[in-house]
Amino acid sequence: MIVLIKLILAHLLGDFVLQPNRWVHAKEAKKLKAYQLYVHLLVHGALTMLFIAELSFWPYAVGIMLVHGIIDVTKLYAQKAQTKRYWFFIDQLGHIITLIVVAGILDPTLIDLIYPVSEKHWLVITLMVFLSLPASIIIKTVISKWTPAADDEIGSLEKAGQYIGILERWFVLVFIIAGKWEAIGFLVAAKSVFRFGDLKESKDRKLTEYILIGTLVSFGLAILCGWIYEQY
Repeated sequence: MIVLIKLILAHLLGDFVLQPNRWVHAKEAKKLKAYQLYVHLLVHGALTMLFIAELSFWPYAVGIMLVHGIIDVTKLYAQKAQTKRYWFFIDQLGHIITLIVVAGILDPTLIDLIYPVSEKHWLVITLMVFLSLPASIIIKTVISKWTPAADDEIGSLEKAGQYIGILERWFVLVFIIAGKWEAIGFLVAAKSVFRFGDLKESKDRKLTEYILIGTLVSFGLAILCGWIYEQY
């Protein structure tokens, strides 16, 4: 496990701390012609060798550098202005998978820690998926008859309410699993504080009731999932 931790540390330093923004811009503009790309890869190789501190690791360090380069170049040529944020996560996922594979080769016991998934783990995964888009669609369907006019949503970020709802339900489930019920009260209070100003300014009782119903249904579904987890 320590091998994977060291590799991830090297990756975080190489990809974020030790990579200036001007390098990123240069790579996006010149791609394979940017010398910063190759310096960036050498930094990654040097960091992995430094943290693993074993001369015999050099073939793996070279392999990590090459795969890292392939992933970065793929992102540079495939991403567009409107898809950059998606490619950022695809890029990082590719790097992490590479490090897990290398760590798994060097330390086979790591696979034993990652692969086995207990019945409760499957339950948590299922509940988390349910509390994402499925729960959002259920809540939207339940309160659809009270949906406010489009004007009421002016100034709101696209799908912000949906993402906020998903995050709050995930937080509630995690708090229940951890036995921190008091944190749920804090979450409700925090959301109420942020919403209070909007509702006060709108002076719209229907909008207030609409948001309240949606919030209660959202928290209710999350608490129900937490109860299912505890009863399993």
